Amino acid sequence: MNGFKKFLTQGNVIDLAVAVVIGAAFNAIVQSFVADLLTPLISAFGGLPDFSSLKVTIGQSNFMYGNFINAIVSFLMVAAVIYFLVVKPYTHYRDRAAAKIEAKTRDCPECLSEIPKPASRCAFCSAEVAPAI
Repeated sequence: MNGFKKFLTQGNVIDLAVAVVIGAAFNAIVQSFVADLLTPLISAFGGLPDFSSLKVTIGQSNFMYGNFINAIVSFLMVAAVIYFLVVKPYTHYRDRAAAKIEAKTRDCPECLSEIPKPASRCAFCSAEVAPAI
């Protein structure tokens, strides 16, 4: 029982639980954005975007392929919203932040060890190197 308690109180399990809760809340926001804003916008330009009434009847069986088309369209819209409102801005932010971080070290030309940029001698092989600015 002690091992189970340790497992539950590890940071990874708690982080995962928080991520699931935040993901569920974010999913509700994205679903609302798609259903309440994007779908009516598409409906205004292309007619009613509801395919749920489409079906094929073979014998006594009804194949409701319209619901499947609705699910695909909804998934694509949710994926697009997540990409353009979350992934793309975050990637842009991360790239800008990484560009601001300037490297403080360089490789020694003799032994390829990592040395500080302003160093004039390698601490590992004692080779003289020109200081980089």
